[in-house]
Amino acid sequence: MDQFARTTGISYTFTTTRQEDLQTSLPNQFAAGQSPADLIFMPSAFIKTYAGQGYVTSLTGTIGPSTYKPGALDQVTANSAIWGGAYTGKVKPGFWYRVSFFQAHGLTPPTTWSQFTTLLASLKGITGVKNPIISGDGVGWPLSDVTEHFIATYGGASMHQALTAKTLKWTDTSVHDLFATYLVPTLQAGDWSEPITWDSPGVNLFWNGTYPLYFMGSWITGMVSDPSDLGVFSLPGGVANQGIVFAADYFFVPKFAAHPVEAKRLAAFFASAAAQTTQVRQGGHIATAAGVSITAYPSVDARVAGLLTGKTVLPDLDDTIGGTFQTTFWSQLQLLWSDPTKLDSVLSTIQAAT
Repeated sequence: MDQFARTTGISYTFTTTRQEDLQTSLPNQFAAGQSPADLIFMPSAFIKTYAGQGYVTSLTGTIGPSTYKPGALDQVTANSAIWGGAYTGKVKPGFWYRVSFFQAHGLTPPTTWSQFTTLLASLKGITGVKNPIISGDGVGWPLSDVTEHFIATYGGASMHQALTAKTLKWTDTSVHDLFATYLVPTLQAGDWSEPITWDSPGVNLFWNGTYPLYFMGSWITGMVSDPSDLGVFSLPGGVANQGIVFAADYFFVPKFAAHPVEAKRLAAFFASAAAQTTQVRQGGHIATAAGVSITAYPSVDARVAGLLTGKTVLPDLDDTIGGTFQTTFWSQLQLLWSDPTKLDSVLSTIQAAT
C-alpha cells in the first residue's frame, strides 16, 4: 500500500475485519446503498454472488487475464465480465515441521502412509510432545484445509473437483471410505490436538515443539522467527492424479465505493507484477500475476512451489462454494474433531448444506 501511495500520490487508510463478520455485514450494507470500503477482499463465491445482484463494479478493462497466470481470474469471471481480481495466493501444501527438531530426534519425512503413521507414533514418544499434530482452528478453518488435503491426496483431484461442483455427494461411499480409512483413525488415535486458535497461540505451540506437525498454508513462512528451519511434506501415498489447493486472495470494488476511480487504480496495482513482487519478497505468498521472477521468492517459498509439480492445482473448496455450505462445513469438522464416531452424521449434514 505504501508503494501504491508513493507511485500514485493517492493516500489510503485500511481496516481489518474477519471474513466471517463481513459475510454477514456486507449484504446489509449493500442493501442500504453503503459500503465500508472502496476495495474489499472476500472469497470468489461471495464476489460472484453479489455481482449477480448488482452490488459489484465490473473490472473488465481495468485488469485482465493477459497480465495474470493462466486461470487466475476464472473464479471471479462470469457473464463475460471480470468482477474481481486476484492478489497473491497461498499454497496449502501439507504438514510443516522444524528441520532442527527432526534432525535432533532422528526423524525423516514419510513417503508412504505406513511411514506417516509410524512417524506419528514416534512423535508421541518424545518428551514434551503433547500431540503429534496441532489442530489449527478458529471457526472451523483451517480444519477445512487439512480435510481438503486428505480428499485431494487419497480421493484425487477428481474427487475434490466433483465435490466442489456438487456432482459427487458427501455421503457417497467413496467419500465416506476415504474419511474412515485415513482421517478418522488418526483422530481416534489421539494424533491431533484439540482445536487451538490457529495463529496465536497455535504457531508458537508448533514452533516450540509441543505439537511438532502443523498443516498450514504457505503463509506460515512469514509467521515464524526462522523460516529457513521450516520443512514441509504432503500427505504420502495417495492416488495417481493428486491435487493441491492454491487459494488466491480475491478482491473487488463494491458498487457503492466512495472513490471508485481510485479504487480501480488500486485494483490494477494489486494485479501488477510490481505489487506482487514486493509482496512475495516478504515470504508466505505465491504470485498470481505473470512476470514475477522466481528470484523474488525466499528459498522456503521456492521449495513450496516445487510441491505443485505433477499435481493438479485446485481452488479452495469451501471458499468456492461459499454461503451456508462453508459455515456448515466448518462447524461439522469441529464436531468430527471432537467426536470422530459421528462421521456418518457429519457427512450427512454437510451434504444437506450443498
